[in-house]
Amino acid sequence: MATNDCNSSGNAADLVVPEIKFTKLFINGEFVDPVSGDTFETRDPRTGNVLAHIAEADKADADLAVKAAREAFDHGTYVAPHERGRTMNRLADLVEQHTEELAALDGADAGKLLLLGKLMDIPFAAQTLRYYAGAADKVTARCCASPYQGYTLKEPIGVVGIIIPWNFPSLMFFLKVSPALAAGCTVVVKPAEQTPLSALYYAHLAKLAGIPDGVINAVPGFGPTAGAAITSHMNVDSVSFTGSGEVGRLVMESAARSNLKTVSLELGGKSPLIIFDDADVDMAVNLSRLAIFYNKGEVCVAGSRVYVQEGIYDEFVKKAVEAAQNWKVDKEQFEVVLSYIQHGKSEGATLLTGGKPAGDKGYYIEPTIFADVTEDMKIAQEEIFGPVMSLMKFKTVDEAIEKANCTKYGLAAGIVTRSLDVANRVSRSVRAGTV
Repeated sequence: MATNDCNSSGNAADLVVPEIKFTKLFINGEFVDPVSGDTFETRDPRTGNVLAHIAEADKADADLAVKAAREAFDHGTYVAPHERGRTMNRLADLVEQHTEELAALDGADAGKLLLLGKLMDIPFAAQTLRYYAGAADKVTARCCASPYQGYTLKEPIGVVGIIIPWNFPSLMFFLKVSPALAAGCTVVVKPAEQTPLSALYYAHLAKLAGIPDGVINAVPGFGPTAGAAITSHMNVDSVSFTGSGEVGRLVMESAARSNLKTVSLELGGKSPLIIFDDADVDMAVNLSRLAIFYNKGEVCVAGSRVYVQEGIYDEFVKKAVEAAQNWKVDKEQFEVVLSYIQHGKSEGATLLTGGKPAGDKGYYIEPTIFADVTEDMKIAQEEIFGPVMSLMKFKTVDEAIEKANCTKYGLAAGIVTRSLDVANRVSRSVRAGTV
């Protein structure tokens, strides 16, 4: 589950874990125990040590959270646009004031780089809040040109169920919660069971910011229980989910079988990075390294399939291996990544570097590069969500496009070339939502 992510001193184990202040469910403005009394462990992926025992929500708790959100919405608790904008900006202020502690929480809970948390994740979360706070009073109606009275009015959809992943706990929380709040919706958030700590902290800050009780509810738990209860709930009007395609399919099925609630999905990827002969090799190596090793490879758009044109392939491989060796996080994902590495070796790919746990503590894996990868191998077809690069060679532009499209995913792609014509042709031909 990791590559070089550690604290700013370069040693993940040196990061001081902050006091864990919030471990209970947050429902209707209060921290409460779960109905069952059950808890689950959240562990520090850098060491494997238990950070805290977190209240485990199930269907009964999800029902209570949805009830609180429904009552807050139906009673018009958060209806005034200027008030929504004001409290959201106040929450952004509080997030910024607690940057150090929040970055440390995500560092301990998700094995993330402390410095990047302080410089990127937490500031971006606050900026996201401010952006949508500015939109809160700009949701306008429109009159229709008609002899009859008619107009189009945009209204909040109601109660929104939000299920977020573990790779960017803070940013994903606000990317989903902020637009819902700006529109006047109320929310029930289920953070990933691997990283529940910052979501509970944000619920606390929302209370301090003056966001009314019931508007934000946070129910840590597991997908088959808490998550399923939210997606199938008859009083949830919309669901926003980020995660795997397999679970996304279950979310859609659950929504369809209940009240036909709207669904927003952001799912997995197996993104190609295509590097042409005319590229600056050193720049291409650095881009490819960032594309797959950033955030431990736990990025939905990670460039895990790297196609290099044959003219620079050998030079690229040599420099990519050197770069990976110079880069010095949940146990289940750790084992998943190791299993894919084993598949790569057993299916005939050549392991150039990495492929082993990094150190004897925690859930870190060395930056890993495979060559001689073919499109039918697991490491070329399935999303690994770890620091594993698959290198493949191509000759022509047409071959690069064909190989890049040899996947069931279509989330993102990257192109490295000096030719605008090649870039435009490939970007139009590769089946990817973002290039």
